[in-house]
Amino acid sequence: MNLKQTSAPMVNDQPQNLEDRIIENNDLEKTEELWPLNCLLESKSIEASRWVTTQWELNGFELKPNHLSPSLAYLELYRDERTDYRFNLSSQQPKLFLVLDNNDSNEQPKIVNLTASQSVAAQYLDGDYLVLSHDMPLPIQAWMEAFIGRHGELLEQRRKKRKGAGRSSGK
Repeated sequence: MNLKQTSAPMVNDQPQNLEDRIIENNDLEKTEELWPLNCLLESKSIEASRWVTTQWELNGFELKPNHLSPSLAYLELYRDERTDYRFNLSSQQPKLFLVLDNNDSNEQPKIVNLTASQSVAAQYLDGDYLVLSHDMPLPIQAWMEAFIGRHGELLEQRRKKRKGAGRSSGK
């Protein structure tokens, strides 16, 4: 289930997705809309009677990763999610949400997405993914504020109801 489809550029008549472009260029520098982060994941074994299960925790982020690793994720900002970003930033403790494949093995789960949008994270939860959250670092908060400042606030516009909708006819 891929929730966010972006148009991929063509290279040699083949579409190329964001991760492939980054890996090919070994580009770990942040841009105005993309910030690579190393996610600090830790596994903990939990015993319940005779069963042992693994629980994953997100302990923070490395803001300047210097190499590609399985725990590398890309926080990409989208213009149509600016309202969600503002809502998150205006909360007492802004969060980042890491979406992981919900596998039952003890191996490190595959990172599916990293987002600052609570509604996107909720959609993944509905899709039976594992979603972990951690406090958003201050540099990322400032970066997101700059993104919103460049592109403006996205105001949710109420659509007008059709005339007479919701009213009794009075006959």
